[in-house]
Amino acid sequence: MADTGCGTPSSQPPQQAADKPKTAKQLEKEAKKAAKLAKFAEKQAKTTSVKSNDGQQKKPKAVEEKKVITYDIPTPAGEKKDVSVELPAQYSPSYVEAAWYDWWKKEGFFKPEYGRDLNEDNPKGKFIMVIPPPNVTGSLHLGHALTNSVEDAICRWNRMKGRTSLWVPGCDHAGIATQVAVEKKLKREEGVTRHDLGREEFMKRVWQWKNEKGHRIYHQLEKMGSSLDWDRTCFTMDPGPQEAVKEAFVRMHEDGTIYRSNRLVNWSCTLKSAISDIEVEKKELPGRTELPVPGYTEKVEFGVLVNFAYQVEGSEDRVVVATTRIETMLGDTAVAVNPKDERYKHLHGKTLVHPFTDRRLPVVQDDFVEMDFGTGAVKITPAHDPNDYEVGKRHKLPFLNIFTDDGHIVDGYQQFTGMKRFEARCAVLAALKEKGLYVETKDNPMVVPICSRSKDVIEPMIKPQWYVKCGAMAQKAVEAVKSGELEIIPKMHEKTWYHWMEEIRDWCISRQLWWGHQIPAYFVTFDPSVPQQKQLDNDEYWVSGRTEEEARQKAASKFNVSPDKIKLQQDPDVLDTWFSSGLFPFEVMGWPNETKDMELFYPNTLLETGHDILFFWVARMVFFGQHILGKLPFKQVYLHAMVRDAHGRKMSKSLGNVIDPMDVIYGISLQDLHKQLDENSNLDPKEINKAKEGQKRDYPQGIPECGTDALRFALCAYTSQAALSLVDRWMLGQLAVAVRECNAAFDEFNFPRATTALYNLWWYQICDVYLECLKPVMYSGDQEAKNLSRNVLYTALYVGLALISPFMPFLSEELFQRLPPRTSSQPPSLCVTSYPEPEEFDVFYDEEVEEKFKFGQKVIGEVRSAKAKYDIPNKTKGLVNLGKCKEKIQQKMKSADDKLKTLLNDMSKPTYDKVPEAVRTRNDEKKLELEAELEQTRDAIMKLEAMETE
Repeated sequence: MADTGCGTPSSQPPQQAADKPKTAKQLEKEAKKAAKLAKFAEKQAKTTSVKSNDGQQKKPKAVEEKKVITYDIPTPAGEKKDVSVELPAQYSPSYVEAAWYDWWKKEGFFKPEYGRDLNEDNPKGKFIMVIPPPNVTGSLHLGHALTNSVEDAICRWNRMKGRTSLWVPGCDHAGIATQVAVEKKLKREEGVTRHDLGREEFMKRVWQWKNEKGHRIYHQLEKMGSSLDWDRTCFTMDPGPQEAVKEAFVRMHEDGTIYRSNRLVNWSCTLKSAISDIEVEKKELPGRTELPVPGYTEKVEFGVLVNFAYQVEGSEDRVVVATTRIETMLGDTAVAVNPKDERYKHLHGKTLVHPFTDRRLPVVQDDFVEMDFGTGAVKITPAHDPNDYEVGKRHKLPFLNIFTDDGHIVDGYQQFTGMKRFEARCAVLAALKEKGLYVETKDNPMVVPICSRSKDVIEPMIKPQWYVKCGAMAQKAVEAVKSGELEIIPKMHEKTWYHWMEEIRDWCISRQLWWGHQIPAYFVTFDPSVPQQKQLDNDEYWVSGRTEEEARQKAASKFNVSPDKIKLQQDPDVLDTWFSSGLFPFEVMGWPNETKDMELFYPNTLLETGHDILFFWVARMVFFGQHILGKLPFKQVYLHAMVRDAHGRKMSKSLGNVIDPMDVIYGISLQDLHKQLDENSNLDPKEINKAKEGQKRDYPQGIPECGTDALRFALCAYTSQAALSLVDRWMLGQLAVAVRECNAAFDEFNFPRATTALYNLWWYQICDVYLECLKPVMYSGDQEAKNLSRNVLYTALYVGLALISPFMPFLSEELFQRLPPRTSSQPPSLCVTSYPEPEEFDVFYDEEVEEKFKFGQKVIGEVRSAKAKYDIPNKTKGLVNLGKCKEKIQQKMKSADDKLKTLLNDMSKPTYDKVPEAVRTRNDEKKLELEAELEQTRDAIMKLEAMETE
């Protein structure tokens, strides 16, 4: 047995016999694989070299760099561009997009006041929206670019419809991210910490950094063409928002919605701060797994259950308990058993001996213990586990915090004192073995809580913090959606909204930072001359106030003490960034002051953002709008899709795969992409190298100049993929291919090319594949999926008829007239309808979708072929076992769209497990059927293995 992690045993797979002779089928399979690999190598060789006529190898021709044509006519900023000159023959984004934005901005086109008196009602209505404020910490990425492209298109459309339109820009102070960035800068450049500088000086440095770096985002938004009203720009640490935050906190503290409590929190030892529940990512582990943890050079083992024993005091008896976090046994204060468990009744009232301290642990009886789980005895660590916390309160147990804020063992624990928590994990395990108290270690599927901001493993810790009661506000938010007062688009996100609201817990809003809105609450003490007050709970000595003087007067009134005898100490903590962002729709309008903008532009019309911050931000705004102002902050919420990289991963700075929209607009070389990682990334050097390899793979020639318009158009087109299934996206991609083929065929007078494309589109792609895939959708109860697929099907039929009309005018017209019109402006006849253009549909083609779909089709073909070979009727359900396939093939099949799998409608779903032995005990007829299925499986596996080499 080999040791892993902290020295716990792990089993190894049995040794395979090396000299077992190969079967004929195995040899045939190997030959096929070798042939495939040879063919692949030949193809690679051809692509990497070019040969001249005499057979000599020569270097590929260098790609000629295109000259960038720029607009060089002297035009003062804000002056109208000179359009009297002829446009360059070659399209140049740099030329076309020059000078216009400054002119638009100077003329005031983006302001709601333009061309109208705001005191007069506009019969065409209003449109009001606020930007999801990007973090001030750096630059925009394509996720921000998507948001702004969609929002600007919506805003410009409303403005062109004649509505009074306002889109408010702003930036978020990003408490954690900004403080970490500035602290790293200070350490790197001056070798000092914020504690060396002190709070006041550190805050000056942060403001200095913000003033130097913070305008870059606004510059990028302008380059994106965003039609924002820049005169109303709002930064969440501006004086106005600071006033709004104090007002909101004090009001909610006074009405009891905000309260202070000493309880378990989600603690990040890296940040040395509490975080809220929704900032915790839950990583599911199947068993023994090693994970990277910030601050540790080696990976840390999780996913195991360690059994160890406590000695019963004054007895030879031992009680075995189990834990996934052996280091926390240092903080154990009891062992719990179920009162009905006969095995432990003789231990009721007994105590156990802690092996590393002089502590005695009572054996307590509690119904929460499951008798049939583990040993039926549970160690209780009230200060470091949510379930144990409740047991500790019920039985009045001691709450012992064994960790410092940065995750080291506190004083008083002998050789473990000062150790990092996961180093202590190994040390405690070794010490238990030395004392003969270690029993065993087993694999254990579990969920590990990860801090979404620091990627640290969350440590439950007892801390006094400020909380917002969320139950009543969540119920109102649910009712608003159910009644239709608040509309969430697409509707599929409603289920998520309801689920989160029903499961919501109170929100921890205090953060142990310096940068941010310092909590306007003060701890009250009294002058020694004041007679001793009645002893109250510690939380009762806190008062809130918009100013310190207001808080002093509150304290004097509350405790009936003269104000001059009151001493106040403001809470050093700051509020969660999402608290101030939750006020954004009305703090940007001047609230709590009664401003003209509040009167005219609140509530907003629409909130548009990514679905990933539905509860980080959208829910908070709904809570505060309803609770503080008594009205929703907006009427509609539109949630767009996430921008992902070529491998389906969300773009993230921690992955090094973010793309600056400026690099798409102006273009960038691969070398400069690498340089950005070296100069602007906080990634580990190993991760930087990995990110560079990703850039080299995805952008081997860098990124060409695309211009703002092309980027915006592509991003807006990208949103069409939201919620669409693999099959829906494949169908739209096939339309794009057919449109391209038909137009090219007419240009070339190559009519067979067009008729072939149309035959494939109608007979195969629409009828044979897509309609078959839609059957289970149309019979399901998922109305959202039905609507999405109906829209795709309508588009396929409309475009397909338009494409085929020149060849089959009568049939196509007959069918066209039976299609329900989508709009009142639809042409009266197909023969006067615009012929589909490639530019309209090319955005739907996705190579990754095409590759996944082709793989599924290969699997379907192999299975159908195998069934035909063994005369298995189509209606007979078969078992396709992929358990012996390579992991890559299994993953591909598991990720295949369910609608694609319906093409195997004569089969059950593929299985990835071994065929159960019990199946072999069927009657003779079933045995024969099983043997045919197994043979079919072996054939399918061989062909799939060969396909993998392609």
